[in-house]
Amino acid sequence: MTQPSIATGTLTGAQVGDVLALAEAAERTDGVAPLSEHTLLHLRYGDREPGRDLVLSVHGAIAGYAYTDPPGAPGADLSGELMIDPGRRRQGLGLALVRALIAEADGHPVRLWAHGDLPAAAGLARAAGFERFRALWQMRRSLRDPLAEPAFPAGSTLRTFVPGRDEKDWLDLNARAFAKHPEQGAWTRNDLELREHEAWFDPAGFFLAERHGVMAGFHWTKIHGPGAQDIPGGPAAPEAIGEVYVVGVDPGEQGTGLGRALTLAGLHYLRDRGLSQAMLYVDEDNVPAIRMYQALGFSRWRTDAMYRRPVRRVRESG
Repeated sequence: MTQPSIATGTLTGAQVGDVLALAEAAERTDGVAPLSEHTLLHLRYGDREPGRDLVLSVHGAIAGYAYTDPPGAPGADLSGELMIDPGRRRQGLGLALVRALIAEADGHPVRLWAHGDLPAAAGLARAAGFERFRALWQMRRSLRDPLAEPAFPAGSTLRTFVPGRDEKDWLDLNARAFAKHPEQGAWTRNDLELREHEAWFDPAGFFLAERHGVMAGFHWTKIHGPGAQDIPGGPAAPEAIGEVYVVGVDPGEQGTGLGRALTLAGLHYLRDRGLSQAMLYVDEDNVPAIRMYQALGFSRWRTDAMYRRPVRRVRESG
């Protein structure tokens, strides 16, 4: 086994560049990005998106990287993800990095995302004592196929998000809509503002539904791909793909058809931008949402898995 060095602490600008280059190399090899948007925001914005960085080096060169969220309440799970240089795999580096991450967790149970749920990631999880805990489907559909017109409930109006005005009401609605969701429902003003500063952000693709003047639902779209954000509101690059980024409705609107109508409104917007494909993420156990998306022409494309390692407590004798 190659003997690595593992360091924690704030990354330098050069290290951030090396980590992002490593992520690109891993994506080229595996066909799936190894880091989530959340981790990429942390790398780009540092203290505005706090977390813990672990850098694994071999002979002075970065060969692996891991990220975990800041510790929460005592005993709460610590969530993160990691990657290893494709040219340095099968040398025991992944297991060394996982063990360092567990040590950094300081007694918290650890959860790790495995994007694409690749066999090597599943094997590493088993070797480190992790169990499959959660799964997230990526679903896709062609925007060239027929697309129904949105039918909004009576009394609804549709408009787009206005930066500087709608943040508070949207965050309140998002918290209600995702009260039971482990990540989305906990968004703060900072989480929203960081995304408003991203190159891909375009309020023209952020739809809000109101009932009697009150925000009742939303569909925030996103466009991925080279050149996709060169001209906000203009045609997207042919290789770009649209995303149903977040759809949420007030709990009192459940069953009214508002969520379906908002989803369709966003899909029409993405198609009108010249995109040929749309994608979304949904929890594997969210059966009602999956059924709605399947009815709208989506099918499963790939799966991201989360693995969890509980704290192993030793029973005291005597």
